Amino acid sequence: MARSVARKLKVRLGLLTSAVILVGAAGCGGGGFSDDKGAAGGSTGEVRMLVNITPNLTKSYWEGLVKPFEDANPGVDVKIEAPTGSGVKDTLPQLLAAGNAPDVVETLMADKVLAPQMLDLSDQAWTKDTPLVEQAKVDGKVYTVGVGQQAQSLVFYNKDAFAKAGITSPPKDLDELTAAMGKLKAAGYLPLQTAGDYVTGLQLLQLSDPSIATKHPDWYQQVNSKQLKVGETMLPLLERYESWIKNGYVDKNALGLKDVGAQTNFLSGKAAMYIMGSWFVRTADDAKPAFDLGVFAAPTEAGQPSPGPQGVTMAAPYMVLKSTKQRDLSVKLVQWLVTDKTAVQSQLAQDGNFRKGYTDKLSPLGQQVQEILDQAPKHVAQGEGYGANTLPQGFNGEWNKAVQSLYTGKSAKDVATRIDSWMGSKS
Repeated sequence: MARSVARKLKVRLGLLTSAVILVGAAGCGGGGFSDDKGAAGGSTGEVRMLVNITPNLTKSYWEGLVKPFEDANPGVDVKIEAPTGSGVKDTLPQLLAAGNAPDVVETLMADKVLAPQMLDLSDQAWTKDTPLVEQAKVDGKVYTVGVGQQAQSLVFYNKDAFAKAGITSPPKDLDELTAAMGKLKAAGYLPLQTAGDYVTGLQLLQLSDPSIATKHPDWYQQVNSKQLKVGETMLPLLERYESWIKNGYVDKNALGLKDVGAQTNFLSGKAAMYIMGSWFVRTADDAKPAFDLGVFAAPTEAGQPSPGPQGVTMAAPYMVLKSTKQRDLSVKLVQWLVTDKTAVQSQLAQDGNFRKGYTDKLSPLGQQVQEILDQAPKHVAQGEGYGANTLPQGFNGEWNKAVQSLYTGKSAKDVATRIDSWMGSKS
């Protein structure tokens, strides 16, 4: 499921600066957006939907997904469009610039750049029961609705390794986690599996969510108003991670390992823990590891309540383009995609996602993840964030490079200073 992680990291947070220029150009040309709510259209016709294509989210899957909607609405043709660029985030601005935007877009979430180009769905009553709809609002308005959730702050673990190391229960705070790592190493295991690529920085962000959100509930707002600095806030965790590297609790040569290799190492029993999002459940279930596999919520700082807030992102987000000439059909399609039980269940299962009330087909490991989601005191944004909780675009990539520099001789203080300097350059 590595492609899921990369996709969520890269696409959920809007378009790059060049995309802003393209969107602006589209608004000036003949195919640009009007200030109204789009043309209502009729009860029949074509609805173009730009979607993410992956090994499991194939074009044929999408076409099969929407077929029941087409059957229930004779005369409606949902045209599935694959990205022409490297992904949806690259393709959408190209289509906007050409005055050839789709009616519906999947994968992206509204931000300050995209929101003006999207249909305001705030007046649609059905949106209120969709996952993370409140958290994803931009300026108090609903532009993005999703099918489910992806839990981010999870630690998958080898129960057999824990038993061999004499660890009787999952650690609840970071001090207990560090102590467990020492026991696991003594028992002959690599305590924590990581990798290069995007994995290094992502894992540390996922691990930080519960503690940061507990200590600073309005962390994103405080960072953006310069009351807090990212690097200074993260410094204690960076120092802890630096000690893990020095003590051999993570592989000092991990940067040379691809994400797939990291997953293989963990699932073959070589490592005791693996921090990753809930999409890893499907990979783990398919692998059928020889050991007893479990998952626990990422620990909080010592003294904080456990479990802490869970880092969560929206799964399968949809938006309707304001420029659509098929407003009513497009909205009807999106409503069906995120509220029809069969359609929702299909999408959850196909990409390893979760939603309260949809537990019948979950594996035992998936049920554990759903329990973690249900028991979390609240769900919070992660990394660059979404809705009102965002950091500058490009933060995830810069953070990843900074964390990786811990493996090449930089100190935790160096990393914190680098991140704060980068944030300062974006203000």
